[in-house]
Amino acid sequence: MKKYTENLKSAILAICLLSSILTACGTDKSTTEPITPDPVATTGDVTIYVTTNNRSSDFAKKFVDFSKTSNMSPTTITLDPTTTYQTMDGFGAAITGSTCYNLLKMAQADRTKFLKETFSETEGMGQSYIRIAIGCSDFSLSEYTCWDTPGIENFGLQNEENNYIIPILKEILAINPNIKIIAAPWTSPRWMKVNNLTDLQPFNSWTSGQLNPIYYSDYGTYFVKWIQAMAAKGVTINAVTPQNEPLNRGNSASLYMGWEEQLAFIKTALGPKLKAAGLATKIYLFDHNYDYDKVASQNDYPVNIYKDAAAAAYVAGAAYHNYGGDKAELLDIHNQRPDKDLIFTETSIGTWNDGQNLSTRLMDDMQDVGLGTINNWSKAVIVWNLMLDTERGPNREGGCQTCYGAVDINKSDYKTITKNSHYYIIGHLSAVVKPGAVRIGASGYSATGVTYSAFKNTDGTYAFVLLNNTTDVKNITLSDGVKHFSYSVPSKSIVSYRW
Repeated sequence: MKKYTENLKSAILAICLLSSILTACGTDKSTTEPITPDPVATTGDVTIYVTTNNRSSDFAKKFVDFSKTSNMSPTTITLDPTTTYQTMDGFGAAITGSTCYNLLKMAQADRTKFLKETFSETEGMGQSYIRIAIGCSDFSLSEYTCWDTPGIENFGLQNEENNYIIPILKEILAINPNIKIIAAPWTSPRWMKVNNLTDLQPFNSWTSGQLNPIYYSDYGTYFVKWIQAMAAKGVTINAVTPQNEPLNRGNSASLYMGWEEQLAFIKTALGPKLKAAGLATKIYLFDHNYDYDKVASQNDYPVNIYKDAAAAAYVAGAAYHNYGGDKAELLDIHNQRPDKDLIFTETSIGTWNDGQNLSTRLMDDMQDVGLGTINNWSKAVIVWNLMLDTERGPNREGGCQTCYGAVDINKSDYKTITKNSHYYIIGHLSAVVKPGAVRIGASGYSATGVTYSAFKNTDGTYAFVLLNNTTDVKNITLSDGVKHFSYSVPSKSIVSYRW
């Protein structure tokens, strides 16, 4: 036993001695100092943004360099700037009364930080297009227009514009003065409404009704006065639509306006009035669903108006929402009138489509709304409320009480923000695709679940936005015909590139 004990002690001593020698020689560094990870690139030839549907990457900014070796990758996508499509106007969200209310509840420093992250071209996503209401919307703090009493002397911007909308727009414009703004009325002043175009009886309701033709001229003046009033406050209105969701009679603030009415209003009043006032504000038709709310007589709504040359001369194009029908309608309208523009102006997430579940919504919304509309000729993508609170408000009866915002702010502190799918899909586009960029061709590698769009910016840089809606990592090489680089795209992710 004594001999066994001595041998054991000798073995232990030998092991300890060997460990000391290995440590001194640096063979086992983990016992004395942490292993230094490879440095993360902070600069590079290509800027990349990555968001995964499990938030493991949350709009993460990364960099890679061009490859110095020849490209033999079978998963190469090659850009083709000689094939061109539409010129892009921008990407953004709606700045509603509810959005502004929530933003103004934030501490100034927190609000400025969020607005910079969202709109700054140098410090954030660079969102570039905003939608606002002319008068109230279903996400306003009250029901009103800017001319609720007859007599032009009674026209004027109201509390919501002066104390909520305009102050927020000014903060945004100070961050990004190049922002475009499109506006739409949810309803005309009630004194301009009738029950229908046969009886022509007064219709004193915020909801439904139709515009009395005898007030076409006055309503055209309303648009002009409102655009001029906003300009006097330092807010330029780049475009308008004559009516938000003109086939929807049921919204809390609404007005039915079939294509025949919209044609007559534009041709006889809105178009001539804007022109006479020297306003360059564009007019977009329709502003409603792909399926025309299943009203057969309203199919191809904008095309019917384009057939009248005098009316069409005042019109830049048409706007669409996605609450009914399919984005393929955009391609159909483009093919019928390729000389007219298309923009996408509203989509919502809410309790009905599991709107806060990023694992599904990020993929679906980028597929159908982000890249889906662009690949069908849309020049802009705008989602609904930029910010709602954690009780989906402020909201009103008759409006959407089940909607989420692009982001939701905690009502208990007006500080904690949850970013939803719409915030990411817009940010992934606006961060790399700048206003004036041209969508270009791209070909090569393809796979089910992989969708993309390619662009060339006005400064000569390329932009590429890719959706990987698969469970596999995709090691994809991008080539502009001169330079190439590779990046491993995570599963279930959106990746945006600029170089």
